[in-house]
Amino acid sequence: VQLVESGGGSAQAGGSLRLSCTASGRFHSISSMGWYRQTPGKQRDLVARYTWAGDTNYAASVADRFTIYRDSAKNTVNLSMNSLKPEDTATYYCSMVGFDFGKGWSPGRSFTTWGQGTQVTVSS
Repeated sequence: VQLVESGGGSAQAGGSLRLSCTASGRFHSISSMGWYRQTPGKQRDLVARYTWAGDTNYAASVADRFTIYRDSAKNTVNLSMNSLKPEDTATYYCSMVGFDFGKGWSPGRSFTTWGQGTQVTVSS
């Protein structure tokens, strides 16, 4: 299973960026996909998560500025980031929780996989 991330880059404070993450490979199904971010010396924290049941979760610091949504035709989630702040500067990682194949066509074990990370830099 591979997660391919795109988007990110640099923006001015108040600007916008969009991140995309596409899952590929062999797996039974997806439970959720989301974005985390990390700065040097800090832990990796949840930014936003989309469950395949249609629920979303956001960090309090981004809830009124970021939107996570799914491309229903693909195993892709997008993160629209608006009103960016310098404190949004971080490496952003895509994460997927999925299920491999069990017996027959049933889901098997749950697994978590990560993308390689993409840098977002917001200047004041």
